[in-house]
Amino acid sequence: MTSDPAERLGVIGVVDAVTRRLRDRILAGEVDADTALTEAKVSAAFGVARPSAKAAIEQLVASGLLMRTAHRSARVVAIDAAMVRDVYRTRMRLESSALRELARARAVPDDARSANAELLAMPAAADTATVDPDLRFHTALIDAVGSIRTSRMYRSVLDEVRLCMAQVQGRRLLKAAAIAQQHAGILDAIGAGDADRAATLLAEHLTAAEDRLVVALAGSDAARHS
Repeated sequence: MTSDPAERLGVIGVVDAVTRRLRDRILAGEVDADTALTEAKVSAAFGVARPSAKAAIEQLVASGLLMRTAHRSARVVAIDAAMVRDVYRTRMRLESSALRELARARAVPDDARSANAELLAMPAAADTATVDPDLRFHTALIDAVGSIRTSRMYRSVLDEVRLCMAQVQGRRLLKAAAIAQQHAGILDAIGAGDADRAATLLAEHLTAAEDRLVVALAGSDAARHS
């Protein structure tokens, strides 16, 4: 690594850019879980030096999107039912706590309302386009608590949520209107100061999504082995 501060900043910028681009490909389902991500491959794919490729890979290993076993190349984490359930239950713990804080203050985040309005404006049929505003809604609830560390922790979980969706064909998505209706119930409970109801509605909402992904994953596994 160079000792010049300006050059060091340049290297960090390259690593961050490669990390973002590789992350986007992984979360879009463009990198199969069986594909080895070597430093040479990442270097060639993004036109960067191998040390920058290695640093980008290590960042994604640290975030949980890639895994590396001893003496082996990094690979996209292969999801299973246990991972899906753990990811969603971690979400539930974080979000439930956030909702209770917001409900005590009767604080309904404007960003959550905006994300839900976007869902309401979408076509009736189920569509992968619902994923972004749906996750922005939930992220807005977390961010409204005002904790940098909680927000950072939550975003690391959301990367794994997107990974689950990317690897499961036929993601069992709900229609936008149904998602928005469930969200609206949560916001109403927060506005009414009813923390228990907000937490109950959240649990129903996330458990249903978790169950759909587990069912879809089972179907994908059965198709691969038939």
